[in-house]
Amino acid sequence: MTKTRQSGPSHRPMLGWPAPTEARGAWQRVRALAGSTAIATALVLSFLVAANAHAVEVTLWHSVTGTAAETLETLVSRFNRSQNQVMVLPQYKGNADSTLAMALAASHSPAGPDIVQADVVMTASLLTDRSRIRPLHEVLTSSHESIDSNDFLPGLASYLGEAGGRLDALPFTASTAVLYINRDALRRAGLPPDGAPRTWRDVQAMTLALQEKAATPCGYTSDWQSWVHVENLGAWHDEAFASRSNGMDGTDAQLTFNTTFMLRHVSLLSAWARSGLFTYHGRGNEAEAHFIAGECALFTGSSSSLPAIRDRSSFDFSVAPIPFYDEYPGAPFRSTIGGTALWTLRDRPAARHAGSARFLKWFAQPEQQAAWHQATGFLPASKKAVLLSRQQGFYQRNPGFEVAIGALLARPVSRNGRGVRVPQLARVRAIIDEELEQVWAHTKAPKDALDAAVARGNQILRSARPR
Repeated sequence: MTKTRQSGPSHRPMLGWPAPTEARGAWQRVRALAGSTAIATALVLSFLVAANAHAVEVTLWHSVTGTAAETLETLVSRFNRSQNQVMVLPQYKGNADSTLAMALAASHSPAGPDIVQADVVMTASLLTDRSRIRPLHEVLTSSHESIDSNDFLPGLASYLGEAGGRLDALPFTASTAVLYINRDALRRAGLPPDGAPRTWRDVQAMTLALQEKAATPCGYTSDWQSWVHVENLGAWHDEAFASRSNGMDGTDAQLTFNTTFMLRHVSLLSAWARSGLFTYHGRGNEAEAHFIAGECALFTGSSSSLPAIRDRSSFDFSVAPIPFYDEYPGAPFRSTIGGTALWTLRDRPAARHAGSARFLKWFAQPEQQAAWHQATGFLPASKKAVLLSRQQGFYQRNPGFEVAIGALLARPVSRNGRGVRVPQLARVRAIIDEELEQVWAHTKAPKDALDAAVARGNQILRSARPR
């Protein structure tokens, strides 16, 4: 069976950013001799270390795997070859939580990393941990380097930055929420395959048609329910998740998302769950697999899922912004980011801070960001990288990727559109998940669940404040 790809003018594979011909040839020869990418990378790094014996070594601990890890290694090798003062050594350390925990535990040890990858849910906690974390703008300033965050995608700059464009960390595996549509399922239901539901009312009409005319077992499903349906959908309608601009203006924020708006949305999904229009598959990215298998026709999840859907699905699909309620003036506003960022550790020699600054400045440049974006599917940091990707024809070949970027550029940043930055956000999300699961199981009313999630979450926030 010939596998259909994402709809668009062309279905060529996503392009990365190849090294120069001679460097690529050398890499391929080393890899052939070594027998694996990991061994080849170690050999290349050892050759570079020997060649740059007097370079400052900068260690980067990360948690990316697969294509992202290979792309990171390629880009790091390119940086190391481009100069002889700094040698960046990337090291995979496991999942994001364990990687950060190990880095913080080793923050005062010479063996600890200079740069570490951390989930954006840790942003508020890391900003208060000044004994172990040093904000990126301080590292840049002390090293006489700079990164122009004014050109960053607004959601990235506002979430990981401070007033005046000062960056606390560099976006790494950034993403936002989007809607995926199985166009073949729409065809089977007699619906226009180019149709994308703009509003949640449109989603209901479409899933009803899918259920009645095509016997689709799962009309709509979603990953990351707290991030998509509470955080992103709230920002999409300029609705508050918490006080103090969702915690962006202070650590003493209180959760406030048990609003009339959120009650309406959760009640709608509850009704859909009863009638079979909405199917809940789990708290993480479990729903993605059910969409890829063709079981579900509509799916909201992370924009970073697009490469997996493109490569593993056997149907025609498209990507659209998440739906909105058109009764709310001004909606849709802007979605928020998820993913991870690169942070710098505090207790490091000045030379290693300078090396970190030099590498992160290089990695933030449009050429590197376009390469990272095109090879991995993660959002690029800057608008110049978007423009470069467009000029290179990437979005013509892969139209879905520009949808996520458009969701971050659609409107000026609203007061509730800068993201959620409250302490212990991961624990707050787990509480929201627990309460929503009781709604989908019909053991708790939507209002009771939202009120309980806010009350329990605020207890977590109070316990996390410095005494």
